[in-house]
Amino acid sequence: MGMMKSLRFASAEALVSHPQVALQSLDSVAYNLYPLLFKASYLLERAAVIRVLLEHWPLEEFRLGALLGPSTDHPEDLRDRACRACLEACVRGLADHVLQGRGRQRLQLADLMGVRDVQVQQCPCGRALGRWGRTELLARTCCELQVGPATRHSIKVLADLFVTEGNFQAVVQALAPAGPAPLRVHCLSFRADSLDPSQLLQVLCLARPGELRRLQVVHNVRLHAGHVQQLLAEVHFPQLASLTLPAKAFDRPPAYTPSAEDEDPLFTSITWELSQMTQLTELSVAFSTLTGKIQKLLGPLRTPLRVLDLANCSLNHADMAFLADCTHATHLEVLDLSGHSLVHLFPSTFFRLLGRASKTLRVLTLEECSIEDRHLSTLILALSPCHQLQELRFLGNPLSASALRRLFLALCELPKLRWVEFPVPKDCFPEGAAYPQDELAMSRFDQQKYNTIAEDLRGVLLRAGRDDIEVSTPVFGSFDPDIQETSNELGTFLLQAFKTALENFSRALKQME
Repeated sequence: MGMMKSLRFASAEALVSHPQVALQSLDSVAYNLYPLLFKASYLLERAAVIRVLLEHWPLEEFRLGALLGPSTDHPEDLRDRACRACLEACVRGLADHVLQGRGRQRLQLADLMGVRDVQVQQCPCGRALGRWGRTELLARTCCELQVGPATRHSIKVLADLFVTEGNFQAVVQALAPAGPAPLRVHCLSFRADSLDPSQLLQVLCLARPGELRRLQVVHNVRLHAGHVQQLLAEVHFPQLASLTLPAKAFDRPPAYTPSAEDEDPLFTSITWELSQMTQLTELSVAFSTLTGKIQKLLGPLRTPLRVLDLANCSLNHADMAFLADCTHATHLEVLDLSGHSLVHLFPSTFFRLLGRASKTLRVLTLEECSIEDRHLSTLILALSPCHQLQELRFLGNPLSASALRRLFLALCELPKLRWVEFPVPKDCFPEGAAYPQDELAMSRFDQQKYNTIAEDLRGVLLRAGRDDIEVSTPVFGSFDPDIQETSNELGTFLLQAFKTALENFSRALKQME
């Protein structure tokens, strides 16, 4: 039986269930009960109470993630409730706090990080405010306060920002106020999408890069190696622990010619800048062509990587050999090698890599790695020592139902495994279907046959006493809350890019004529 809430929390719930009574009673509430009242209000979605609690917050710090997390008074974790009404009330309450004229303004730090975005919202209203929306809300509130009446009090706000073309101007104004800023935004985590390189450079220079811990530049930020070199050389990130770069970020700029054969000054400069990041433990460079460059990229790093994403990087034998033998291998917790024929082209180095990573590896992704039935014995042998593995994803591999059944029997021996994403068995596709598949081909499979096979695979787990392993086949990829939230803007961005490409093509044709 799980832990129960305390009598104190039950009393807090009872009080905030009657908002008018709660608001009238705040002056007589002990300061150390405010966190309890806040969590009870968040649980019950009492936005009006939350706003007033923040307006009168009597403590020096307000840390959202810590307040919503499990506690002795209330063991339930509310951090996966990105409730729009409650989060809006938090930010509005902070604004009210700096605007109030009375002397009860003790709040110095507001940490708005720690909320997790999930596919199914657990809050009763079901209306989520994602990372982009939270960024927009905070930026707009900062801008409103900047043009409002002068305030003597200001609050340092720690934030996780998600910036796109749609909220770029508001974020820039929030980060670079013309005068005093009642809410001083300090960015510890930054995600950029649908920006041009100059916009990215501008906003990062304003975002206190010396404090930044996580930087994600993704999807529709079109960077090449010249942009990356400029960014890392001009903007220094001494505290950066996690870096994600978009596809083709290491490609040479158009019309760029290296100074000598087999020498690439841009790449050399990038790797040097990365080697100066003494906190870096997570690196994602998926969909960049890095053939023969992995040693030069990873070798100079000062800290062992815990997270490494090299999906679709066109690795060769030398790359895999370095990866298997380097210091990083024994520290890896999350590894993505999708898009490489690992078991077919590099069986021995792949086996050695997983063997060296087995004591730490928690998450492994091997999507579209051309793993066939004939490779199964090697794959099972390579996975067998990975007793810390919790998640395994291998979508897009042409495996039959019988091969999957055999693999699932082997996976039952991994004690900490809890999540498996497996491909639609090739039995469910027309004979001779090509791999890797495009989205249209992926959607054309025998659903009834798949359901029967999937049920049989779950039966394999149940009979082995492994009902703790969840299995699924997300045909079009896993849920991404950031893409989900900004899908309309991304669609517009892609249409504009397509239109520009057509115009350029038409212009080129006319010039040829």
